[in-house]
Amino acid sequence: MRMTWSLRNLKIRYKPSHEETSLSQTEILETPSKATAEHAKPVRRAILSVTDKAGIVEFACQLEKAGVELVSTGGTAKLLRDAGVRVKDISDLTGFPEMLDGRVKTLHPKVHGGILHVRENAAHREAVKEHDIPAIDMVVVNLYAFEKTAARSDVSFEALIENIDIGGPSMLRSAAKNFQDVAVVTSPSDYGSIADELYSTRGLSLATKWSLAKKAFAITAAYDSAIASALETIAAPGQPPSRDPHFPSTLRLAFSKLKDLRYGENPHQKAAVYSDCSNRGIANARQLQGKELSYNNLVDLDATWELCREFDEPMCAIIKHTNPCGAATGPDILTAYKRALEADPVSAFGGVIGINREIDEAAAEEIAKLFVEAIAAPTYSPAALARFAAKKNLRLLEVIAGQPKTVLKQVSGGMLLQDADVHSLAPDDLKVVTKRQPTQEEMAALLFAWKVCKHVKSNAIVYARNGQVVGVGAGQMSRIDSCKIGAAKAVLPLNGTVAASDAFFPFPDGVEEIAKAGATAVVQPGGSVRDNEVVEAADRLGLAMVLTGVRHFRH
Repeated sequence: MRMTWSLRNLKIRYKPSHEETSLSQTEILETPSKATAEHAKPVRRAILSVTDKAGIVEFACQLEKAGVELVSTGGTAKLLRDAGVRVKDISDLTGFPEMLDGRVKTLHPKVHGGILHVRENAAHREAVKEHDIPAIDMVVVNLYAFEKTAARSDVSFEALIENIDIGGPSMLRSAAKNFQDVAVVTSPSDYGSIADELYSTRGLSLATKWSLAKKAFAITAAYDSAIASALETIAAPGQPPSRDPHFPSTLRLAFSKLKDLRYGENPHQKAAVYSDCSNRGIANARQLQGKELSYNNLVDLDATWELCREFDEPMCAIIKHTNPCGAATGPDILTAYKRALEADPVSAFGGVIGINREIDEAAAEEIAKLFVEAIAAPTYSPAALARFAAKKNLRLLEVIAGQPKTVLKQVSGGMLLQDADVHSLAPDDLKVVTKRQPTQEEMAALLFAWKVCKHVKSNAIVYARNGQVVGVGAGQMSRIDSCKIGAAKAVLPLNGTVAASDAFFPFPDGVEEIAKAGATAVVQPGGSVRDNEVVEAADRLGLAMVLTGVRHFRH
């Protein structure tokens, strides 16, 4: 039988006395603002053992100032002592030295007994008194950076195993389990608020400790998941992986919540954004100005960022509802933006823009003339930021590039997982199948159109010339409709353009429609049972046609 638990199911062992306020324990947990000084338990002794040393010296000083006795291990103890903080070694507490190259230091009854005993339990108090086990009221621990170690391509099996933290997760779980009596601190981002509460209430409330405990259990769960996922692909020491690491037999996902969004795709849907903690990509981008990002903003920004990153030369992509309405390269960002906007200035209104270079003042001045929801770029010049500052609602994102290896998509009852579509095409990969060879200019335009077509929803047709999109037919149920819509959407002349199709032409009619629009060359995957008929139509119409052998569906 599956049990569903809520805060009201918890049997809280901490019982306020009659002299304390009449708030219920559940109220204290659910409404931290009501957890006043009367409900705060003092912190007299803390263990500090951290891999991430950021802020630990300052936090230790604040704890010491609050009268907390500090106990620490290895490198953390040395760092604190060198900074002038009074700290006891863990061996002073346990009576045993740290041993086995640091593998055994906190795995001891005097550590876990000090953490786990329930202060209101008379038998527990008697046991720790009999064995001279001092109470530990706070555990400040973060774990070996296993995921960073596992991500290294050159990591040895021995190093991987050695970076599995044992004592740290054990202390976190012990402290989190006994959260009524012990505060478990896992992140430097919590140091300031904890110190403030200690000073203001002379202790930590049950609500605070419950919040910290939940975070600790989430961290240990993610840590164990990362270990299991990394080791699953290893057959034995020194042996090759036993299976494709991208497709494990059990798919374990761990993402950290960044924030709630105002709503999802529509106002009646709730939404939030989560991070893979890589510090890369749109989810982890730094917002420099503007309104709060919406769900749809993030989806569109991801689409534009992935498209503009396809190109090494300066490139601008303008996205509306995940499809490019304009995309172009140029000798500089200003030129690329102007050429992208020319393709469909009506659809560009209210869109999002992706640029693969620093945005300078000249480009910012031109972009600022258009109503744009958001911009993604690797960086902005100070002058560009000053120009954009006048548009207070415009969202500016500074993005660090990162290429995902896999793509997830939820379906009812499960998840789909696939390799990311990172296939790139070179001129030598193309097979000319028509009597007429494409010109050098046509070949360059075909390669450009092919890159853009990869980022258009299927069925996709892209008309382009000389590094500039001219028309886009996206997301249609039949390919010939995409051919017609792409031509109908064109503002710039279609004569002399080339066309790219994300999948093969099932009939000659698509090629006939493209020729009718004025295009002179076509790139497509090939592979239809009617390829011969399609090529014959291209020859009859005087088109040059090249095959890629690769399809780029995007659903």
